[in-house]
Amino acid sequence: MSVYLDHNATSPLRDEAREAMLAAYALGGNASSVHGPGRAARALVERSRETIARHFVTRAEDVVFTSGGTEANNLVIASAKAAGAKRLIISAIEHDAVRDAALASGLEVEILPVTGDGIADLGWLESRLSGWDREADGVPFVALMAANNETGVVQPIEAAGRLVREAEGLFHVDAVQMAGKLAFDFAGSLAHYAALSAHKAGGPQGVGALLLACDAPLTRQMHGGGQEKGRRSGTENVAGIAGFAAALDAVQADEAARMAALRDALQVRLESVEGVRIWGAGADRLPNTLCLSAEGWGSEIQVIAMDLAGFAISAGAACSSGKVRKSRVLEAMGASADEAASAIRISIGRTTDENDIARFGEAWSREYARVRPRLAAAV
Repeated sequence: MSVYLDHNATSPLRDEAREAMLAAYALGGNASSVHGPGRAARALVERSRETIARHFVTRAEDVVFTSGGTEANNLVIASAKAAGAKRLIISAIEHDAVRDAALASGLEVEILPVTGDGIADLGWLESRLSGWDREADGVPFVALMAANNETGVVQPIEAAGRLVREAEGLFHVDAVQMAGKLAFDFAGSLAHYAALSAHKAGGPQGVGALLLACDAPLTRQMHGGGQEKGRRSGTENVAGIAGFAAALDAVQADEAARMAALRDALQVRLESVEGVRIWGAGADRLPNTLCLSAEGWGSEIQVIAMDLAGFAISAGAACSSGKVRKSRVLEAMGASADEAASAIRISIGRTTDENDIARFGEAWSREYARVRPRLAAAV
């Protein structure tokens, strides 16, 4: 059986989530129906909403269920445009769900740079917001993800939120990678919006949420039955929502520390290998994430080699279509073209143990030692 080390792409369904989903399916009702089965489904949705709100420190009425993080991010960009934004600031490390939505909005897009450690340059942001021309550029809008999916680098969300609030702008946080790994305090973040996705925490795929501050403008994009208080029409995914809440409740208090210990042990093993560079090592990172470049060894080739060896990992940037491309996140951090094209991500989860890490470290090091002389000769 393959050792799964790609939890940032999706974390396998937790048993608790599966059980909650089966119980929800057994109810059989539509949460918008007024008969008994419908009321039971509605009650389950609202209990789950309260659970999710508790985990992310917000009010239940400010949780809007979506099909996932991508829909939530797109909804925010559309709402910012409708609220009067004419120019969007997004960080250089944003997920494509934010980046592509911003580029497709028809608005001007500015890139918030990051440091060599992958941390947003708040000095740049402060300077840019201080000179903001509201007449020409509209309402300031800033998108900064809570933690990067490739490097795991955690961003200074609260400090950025304070700058945006002082500029009377709108602040969006893609918090998809935080669920099940690190606590995310939505109220404390000062954000107007935050996107979540269940499957990153061991919940089901195809369900997520948008968290809203009480002063966050929202323009609906899904028209129909008026579900989610008219904010997002469409029959609620009752089982998916129940699984989302159950997955969050199932996260153990010591999971983060255990994953960090495994990640650090693997990093010590691999960073001593000649030609290896660890990304984001000088910054706070998600406890489960290790991103590295191996000189001359293409990302796709590494992924295939490790798959054949029995390990599931990903390239630094894995597209939804399954293609592998050079990491623009690492390029924003100052990586060379070769480094960006030779990056892989190992993301640990609750199913990972010490033996998995030891076996992967040995297999990867052995394969790199075998191919490196040939790579060097080709160069």
